[in-house]
Amino acid sequence: MLVSEVAELVGGVVVGDGSVSLERPSKIEEAGPGDVTFVANARYAKHAESTRASAMIVDNEFVVTRTDVAYIRVADPYRAFLTVVAAGIHPSATIAETASIADDVGIGAHVVIGDGARIGRGTRIHPGTVVGADTTIGERVTIYANVSLYDRTVVGSDVVIHAGAVVGADGFGFLPTADGRWEKIPQVGRVVVGDDVEIGANATIDRASLGETVIGRGVKIDNLVHIAHNVVVGEHTAIAAQAGISGSTRIGSANLIAGQVGIVGHIETVPNVIIEAQSGVSKSLTKAGRYFGHPAKEHSQALRQEGALRQLPDLLATIRELRDRVRELEAAVGLQAGDAIE
Repeated sequence: MLVSEVAELVGGVVVGDGSVSLERPSKIEEAGPGDVTFVANARYAKHAESTRASAMIVDNEFVVTRTDVAYIRVADPYRAFLTVVAAGIHPSATIAETASIADDVGIGAHVVIGDGARIGRGTRIHPGTVVGADTTIGERVTIYANVSLYDRTVVGSDVVIHAGAVVGADGFGFLPTADGRWEKIPQVGRVVVGDDVEIGANATIDRASLGETVIGRGVKIDNLVHIAHNVVVGEHTAIAAQAGISGSTRIGSANLIAGQVGIVGHIETVPNVIIEAQSGVSKSLTKAGRYFGHPAKEHSQALRQEGALRQLPDLLATIRELRDRVRELEAAVGLQAGDAIE
């Protein structure tokens, strides 16, 4: 990057030659030509006169004394330098010639970027990630190690995707054949992830069979969550670990889906629904509120049923006691079971 580009990245002002090319960040006492370094501590200011770096990031009060070094003035040199450290492309990354990558994108070791992919400013892609062909990634996105984004996935801005997540794999669609086999249904849709979404480690979000699987703005997805093909998750919904949502279900906005919840396919929930842990949702939830149970029902009803179930052992004991007493009474009056009492 040029000095002027680094200055733009960190929001700084160039003093000196902004056209100097920079190759790497470095410690001030070890820097050489092509390096950018920083001064944020008085103990290291003495090195500013002797460093061989091509550029230094300094604060707004720093006294410039050299003409052979380009300076970048910022409010906080240390934070600015960390931003520079995070930027850059590792030499082992494989990037298609037709990919479009903003200047300040950071790409780690062994990352693969496919044909036609587009990656916005400020994005960081950690080692081992695969970005499929024609995938679009917005600005200020963080993608941790070993994430797979299948072809044509769309990721908005300010998104975080944690390690091992898979976005855009085929949906689970098969048809039984006459001879007892399963025939795969083509999955030709895509996944669209909105802005400000966080996707947990090893979560899986399947592409649509046709159309789109949609994760709305502000959605938070925990580790090990599975979202099937053609699901739509409304804005600002939170989904806890090990929950699963079956195909073509539509989740309303601001839902809270607790851990290990299972939701069948082709149903809907309205906004502001809370589904408590380990519940099984078998039909649409058409009223805002809390739900719990197997199948999930309104929270108050579920509690009443749970309370009744807890009383069953005592009730059964009472019924057996009454049955025995009836038999004793029948024996006392000489009746056989089933005879009428006049």
